[in-house]
Amino acid sequence: MPRKIFVCGHNGMVGSAIARQLKQDANKQLITKSRTELDLLDQAAVSHFFENHKVDEVCLSAARVGGIHANSQYPAEFIYENLVVQTNVVHAAYQAGVKKLLFLGSSCIYPKHAEQPMDEAALLSGALEPTNEPYAIAKIAGIKLCESYNRQYGVDYRSVMPTNLYGPGDNFHDKNSHVIPAMMRRLHLAKAQQLPEVVIWGSGKPRREFLHVDELAQACEFVMDLEPARFNQRQSERISHINVGTGQDCTIAELAQTMQEVVGFDGQLVYDSTKPDGAPQKLLNVSKLSRLGWQASIELKEGLQQTYDWFLEHEDQLRGIR
Repeated sequence: MPRKIFVCGHNGMVGSAIARQLKQDANKQLITKSRTELDLLDQAAVSHFFENHKVDEVCLSAARVGGIHANSQYPAEFIYENLVVQTNVVHAAYQAGVKKLLFLGSSCIYPKHAEQPMDEAALLSGALEPTNEPYAIAKIAGIKLCESYNRQYGVDYRSVMPTNLYGPGDNFHDKNSHVIPAMMRRLHLAKAQQLPEVVIWGSGKPRREFLHVDELAQACEFVMDLEPARFNQRQSERISHINVGTGQDCTIAELAQTMQEVVGFDGQLVYDSTKPDGAPQKLLNVSKLSRLGWQASIELKEGLQQTYDWFLEHEDQLRGIR
């Protein structure tokens, strides 16, 4: 009998990658609902869904996400929507008897000046990066929500903390997207318009780690399928989250240069230091996941080329996004 897995947010970049991954296993039956079919912000609707659908597992990938600009412009929406969605889904799943759930967080949960690479134990050890603090607090609350339900109710609700993600299905909005799609689109348009230069936000000095979304999906399935004893063998009772990344980072300037090669833009890259840099470095310690048996393999340039190929294939649909 296939396990029925409800993938929340299956139309987003992360959710769609997880759905693609899970569909490869005949022993797993996906349950999906679009936002028009099920509004995860509606507590009653979410409860009704779980009451009327026999779900064995939940993958909670639905989230309000964005880059520095979006986080700065919409802090209330970022904290409110993420808190509400997480609370509604986790509580309704528990009430419906769902024993297994995977929550997707973010590496921004760790302090701005956390020791690098950032270990899972760094959570709540210092002040957060101000530019995305509301979003980070919501994600921390989601981790603690899962931990609390585990401790009080004996369920198995796990959390994975991905590093910066990119890949097919990303948001290419010119202001509200993350660094890779925003940079890729800007360089692509500059190439098409034969512009002499492209402005990159910030100094170019911060270091970031990037993971292809298809590899995150593989890691999510790997973590979800681990036997409880194996998952918990390197985790304390009070820690239910685990980092997912490549274990390697690069400067934003190095990213821009690699992106320039992939896109084929021949102009100059100009760095606008008046724009915020964010945290100086964000590199995850992925040793726990590595010891459990999973590690990333897609090199950054290869992943960027795959993403750019997808962008070109869908350029007509993305053209109107501003």
